Amino acid sequence: MAGGTFTVQNKVRPGAYINFKSAGKPLGTLSDRGIMTMPLSLKWGPSKKVIEITNETDIQEVLGYSLLDQELLLIKEAVKRASKILLYRVNDGTKATATVSPLTITAKYGGTRGNALSVILTEDVDAEGTFKVITLLDGRPVHEQLGKTVEDLENNSFVTFSGTGALAASSGTPLTNGTDTVAESQDYLDYFKAIEVFTWNTMAIPTTDSTVKGATVAFIKRMREDEGKKVQAVLENYPTADYEGIISVKNGVKLTDGTVIDAVKATAWVAAATAGAEVNQSNTYTSYDDSVDVDARYTNTQIIEALQKGEFIFIEQGGKAVVEQDINTLISFTADKDKSFRKNRVIRVLDAIGNDMHRIFARNYLGSTDNHADGRKLFKGECINYLDTLQGISAIQNFDSTKDVEVLPGQESDSVVANVYVQPVDSMEKLYMTVTVR
Repeated sequence: MAGGTFTVQNKVRPGAYINFKSAGKPLGTLSDRGIMTMPLSLKWGPSKKVIEITNETDIQEVLGYSLLDQELLLIKEAVKRASKILLYRVNDGTKATATVSPLTITAKYGGTRGNALSVILTEDVDAEGTFKVITLLDGRPVHEQLGKTVEDLENNSFVTFSGTGALAASSGTPLTNGTDTVAESQDYLDYFKAIEVFTWNTMAIPTTDSTVKGATVAFIKRMREDEGKKVQAVLENYPTADYEGIISVKNGVKLTDGTVIDAVKATAWVAAATAGAEVNQSNTYTSYDDSVDVDARYTNTQIIEALQKGEFIFIEQGGKAVVEQDINTLISFTADKDKSFRKNRVIRVLDAIGNDMHRIFARNYLGSTDNHADGRKLFKGECINYLDTLQGISAIQNFDSTKDVEVLPGQESDSVVANVYVQPVDSMEKLYMTVTVR
């Protein structure tokens, strides 16, 4: 008996023609959050490249320090809330070197951290002519190998070896002349170009440079409005941005170990906390991890003025530094962008809808679904399923699937128009109570 599958019912031979397909399920889901990005001037690591940092990353191998070192303070603050950091070393440097003739040792990366490297070559007592080659960082071994000649040696995560000939003993040769360069405005523009092709939620720009801040605002506006990537950036004391995509940090915090995190450094935690917050979560009154106070206190009047200017401010509450209100810099409200757009929880919901519907359409409908009534009905059902999910987690409310989504044919044969009506849920922040005494 004949068999197989079929597209249309046009088979000639008698037989069983059977198609298999999965039952229809919603294709769209909420995208993951928690990804932040940050450009830093560092003393070690690959320059002008995006470096992915997660809880599985060997930080010392990649950046030359541990998270306990002050040089990586901002990364330490960011990992308190972010699940992933897309780091970019915005500066460069010259590589430290050393020579134990005929061997030349060169630091893997440019920067002054290379000056903390050294190499010891000791002859193996069990194998004449064979040397144990130990690479040390701050006097502690980080790599060890055996070899008789320079050609036998393999590069490691900290140094490269070059030259030819038999190895010679050395009780310890330090690498020297590593230097750091200073990042300039163009380096930040290069960072924007590099990071644009990655997926992330928030960006921290820990600098006081007004030129870089202005360039950041322009970049975020282009990403949100021209590229369709709904992201936010966090700057220090830049409320003049007046834009829902920019958060301006006014002050900083003090940590339990006495470390002072000023407003510039606090951008790292704020960006991480914003990225890590879910669409149904506000950071209002969220405690800054490991904090005991703010670095600058303000009066009630000053706090009100800061909020009215669109500033993200920390206050002391119960021996902790907490976020006064989870807001962005938008203060010029219009019919299209009312006062709710200043709330970052609301923006997270709207950004999720923008990012997720873009992803769902691109992956599952674009170019593969017919633009007729049935095809549009299918996409409408996808929109409804997604918005039902948001309502189920209290990200939106009062959603009516019979009235709040319409998918219509566009002006051209390949275009579709979707009109969606949503009401984001905000968090309780103000209590007005009247107590009547009987």
